[in-house]
Amino acid sequence: MNIFTQQTQHDFKEVAKLLHPNAIYFFSDQTCDTLEKIEQYFNGSWNYINDEVYAAKDVTWLTKDNNSASCMYTYQYSGYVDGEFISGSGRATNVFVLLDGEWKLIHEHLSTVKNP
Repeated sequence: MNIFTQQTQHDFKEVAKLLHPNAIYFFSDQTCDTLEKIEQYFNGSWNYINDEVYAAKDVTWLTKDNNSASCMYTYQYSGYVDGEFISGSGRATNVFVLLDGEWKLIHEHLSTVKNP
């Protein structure tokens, strides 16, 4: 099941609306522990991969209660780097918390799956 497949908008203001002020991202190559660092990482990725399409598949909700929820899923991406088509996939874990009546992402852990 896909939670979304889309051409990314590449507008961090839209992403930031979903993030908790204390969000922490574990990317495959870097930890970002402030919104400013997360924004820099997103913008760097968006500048690197042109015409990116991103999909989240096989979402499994691990925990759900009145104040928090966590899930894991497989992500897939494709796009162009220096005019050459690339694609890849990985695993993700997300943790959400309820903040002032809105669900916010407080942690995301992404790891790339390397093909042998």
